Amino acid sequence: MRTSYDVIVIGAGSMGMSAGAHLARRGISTLLIDALDPPHGGGSHHGETRLLRHAYAGGGPYAAMAVRAHRLWNELEEERGRKLFFRSGVLNMAPAGHSGLRDKLESAAALQLPVELLQPEEIAKRWPGVQLPDGYTGLFEPEAGYLLSEQCVQAYRETALAHRAVLLPYTRVTEVVPENAGVTVKTGVGDFRADRLILSAGAGVGSVLLPSLALPVSPVRKAVAWFQADEALFASERFPGFTLSTPEGGFYGFPSIQGSGVKIGRHENGLPLSPVEQPAEFGTLAEDEGDVRRALETYMPAAAGALLRGGVCKYELSPDEHFIIDRAPNDPNIQIACGFSGHGFKFASVVGEILADRIEGKPDAFDLEMFRLSRFQEQQVESVR
Repeated sequence: MRTSYDVIVIGAGSMGMSAGAHLARRGISTLLIDALDPPHGGGSHHGETRLLRHAYAGGGPYAAMAVRAHRLWNELEEERGRKLFFRSGVLNMAPAGHSGLRDKLESAAALQLPVELLQPEEIAKRWPGVQLPDGYTGLFEPEAGYLLSEQCVQAYRETALAHRAVLLPYTRVTEVVPENAGVTVKTGVGDFRADRLILSAGAGVGSVLLPSLALPVSPVRKAVAWFQADEALFASERFPGFTLSTPEGGFYGFPSIQGSGVKIGRHENGLPLSPVEQPAEFGTLAEDEGDVRRALETYMPAAAGALLRGGVCKYELSPDEHFIIDRAPNDPNIQIACGFSGHGFKFASVVGEILADRIEGKPDAFDLEMFRLSRFQEQQVESVR
């Protein structure tokens, strides 16, 4: 097996596999290394589905990146000859005046995205399974929907391998050794060298492999659950994906896809994990089912039937829940992509393109200033002042 490449990617999940495919398509020799065999259940990309929406809170380049990401997912569908995205629409529900809803409206206006602002009675008429209290508002994105997340990673894997990338599954990286003209990656099956390195190994692993980076990323265990629902109200042919902001917290979910039941998760909270710890099984904590069931009982009672199944994954949270996309301090040969904080998967296609552009020395297509690693040091200095 060859031991020298143009680029090594450590962590071949959503972002890493996308980057590998973009690089390999461009004729750049690429080695992908993963501790498991992607797509797999040990990271943040499993659980079947992820929302893809365009009107985005948080400011910065998110909305524009989401639009570009959607185009790239469409291209991947055409390349692999199978459907990865389903246009169900996404209904964002929140109290009128909610800052997140306001931000989404502003981003939609800036990019001329098609959206509808709906009152509770209009929502109840269109989707009778939803029961919102007075004072709530809905923002409906008709062009949004959901991605089949594991199939997306599989499709990028097939593309990468078809263009001669090499994948090392079930391979632990033991050390990363930066050098003047590149980097050496040490593993249990040998040492590999490359001119450039992309570190996209998920929750906290960067700090283990390169402690000098001190990446401020915290792994958190998150649970999702599927509930039996009235198919006449919640089947994917007639019900959208959704986000829901409530006094109890923020939730997101999916329609019942081919009788799967309504899938729902909660964005906040979660059990902290060590960088290499695997999360305990679903049902270990009472809130695994309890939090999301209560939300359904309150706002979508006809979707709060029997628990059909549950699952767990990991969020990799940055302190401000914005992404980290940057080069390593004092080492232009290493690119970092992490801290995607539970809302990154939809962007995997465009993040892979961004990383490939950086490897080739091309300018960023978006203003990524807000994703710089150094912002955390600057925030610490400001807090001292």
